[in-house]
Amino acid sequence: MGILDSVERGLERAVNGAFARTFRSGVQPVEIASAIKRELDIGAVVVDRDRVLAPNHFVVRVAEKDAARLQALGATLEQELRSVVMKHAKRGNYQLLGEADVEVRADRELTAGVFEVDATRVEGAVDWIAAIDVDGVRHELKRGTTTVGRGTDCGIRIGDTAASRQHLNLLWDGTAGLARDLGSTNGSKINGERFREAALAPGIVITIGQTALQFQLVPGHSSGSAAAARPATPPPTSALPNRQAPTPPPVSAPAPEPRSARPETGAAGKTPGIDQDFWSGL
Repeated sequence: MGILDSVERGLERAVNGAFARTFRSGVQPVEIASAIKRELDIGAVVVDRDRVLAPNHFVVRVAEKDAARLQALGATLEQELRSVVMKHAKRGNYQLLGEADVEVRADRELTAGVFEVDATRVEGAVDWIAAIDVDGVRHELKRGTTTVGRGTDCGIRIGDTAASRQHLNLLWDGTAGLARDLGSTNGSKINGERFREAALAPGIVITIGQTALQFQLVPGHSSGSAAAARPATPPPTSALPNRQAPTPPPVSAPAPEPRSARPETGAAGKTPGIDQDFWSGL
């Protein structure tokens, strides 16, 4: 980074801080996406004529009040911001040393409405973690068996009245996973079809009553040195060894939501993607 870049960033922080103290407005996702794109452009380094390296690891630091509000969006925000990184890198013909990773952190020293983005190039910076998303809350899966149900002893507890006390087991060995229904009264479904056992694949959605559980492989927030030995792409998932699990029916993509001038929260509580046409000019 050159001296002019440092001066420009210093002026930008001062102006942003003054505006935040004056208007007391919170940080908006659209502002974060715009800043990440700017960091990609600023941090891009030309290695040779056909190769331009850009940052792939971003830490967005915001005030504690803003952090609480942004983290209430669940996993959706960071997923969408990672998508912003990948699309902007593709548009600019940038190459990343590893998968894109975006983390939102609280910083006590920042004023509400002010945020800073730290961008770095980290080789193999992704430590892939298995997780289940339920109603906007992410539950990381540890190696072994995690029970899902209404019981207080369940690793993932859901309040759906259609769920049994111990409804479903999720088995994860670090590279492959399996979902097994425990003989529940109302059953477990994938795409409306009941199943007894099914292999876990990224993006698969298991339904218990009216509750959806989505399996994901997400990048963990590990240090660069520890992450250097990690693969930059998610490990392949298949049925656990010696398990005869049927292949689940294909998960159909959700219908696209109507585009609007501003991101809104629908009646069902789903947050639309932040990388819409409204954002394309940023």
